[in-house]
Amino acid sequence: METDNPTSTPKASRRPRIIAVANQKGGVGKTTTAINLATALAAIHKKTLIIDLDPQGNASTGLGITHRERSLNSYQVLIGETGLEDAIIETPIPRLHVVPAGIDLTGAEIELVSVKRREFRLKEALTRSAADVDYIFIDCPPALGLLTINALVAADAVLVPLQCEFFALEGISHLVKTIDRIKQAFNPGLEIQGIVLTMFDRRNNLSGMVADDVRDFFGDKVYETVIPRNVRVSEAPSHGKPALVYDMRCAGSQAYLHLAGEVLRRERGIMT
Repeated sequence: METDNPTSTPKASRRPRIIAVANQKGGVGKTTTAINLATALAAIHKKTLIIDLDPQGNASTGLGITHRERSLNSYQVLIGETGLEDAIIETPIPRLHVVPAGIDLTGAEIELVSVKRREFRLKEALTRSAADVDYIFIDCPPALGLLTINALVAADAVLVPLQCEFFALEGISHLVKTIDRIKQAFNPGLEIQGIVLTMFDRRNNLSGMVADDVRDFFGDKVYETVIPRNVRVSEAPSHGKPALVYDMRCAGSQAYLHLAGEVLRRERGIMT
């Protein structure tokens, strides 16, 4: 199988685009969005890296990375025990690599409290890295603690998966406030790349109402593509595969392919 090792070449002159996938609420399709977007970009020959910053390690599991393969993970990178390149693992998908999460990441929030420049640990690790990639997706934990703050400080942009449910707008307001505080204090260039509506059920009037409310509030920040509720997408992680690999023809996979196209179009607009 074709592979590209992002650590096998000298440091590239270009800088990778870093996108944090974040929402402080769990169960909104955050990890599913991260791994399927990364898979779609890898499929069009973009060298892509996922950094799993969630102690649950769902992105690692969803990419087929066993617990035995996670002896070096994002925890060691954050606390400075290892460089980013040493923690990178190839996935079965060409051009897609991952820095997995391990169980020891659970204690990182407490350990980082007393560390100098604790908000910049991931940014500094990425700055030192020689990994040759085009895109880095950071899968954040479902909380607004130090792990997510590290991701937001390191990122160029934030992609927000938003479940079509009653409390969607109330929940995202806390994240937007956090992003604003990060911009003011640590990362003035941070922007919301886009908001993607997930778990959309066309049979449910509430999904449509929530989608309309979110679009009224955030305007063109909301992607046109919506991710439907889909059994095949839900099944894929248990097989250690992104939905795009597990069943590319299902409605959820097709939606993620369309979303990847939108993301790239926005990226081109930002870069020009």
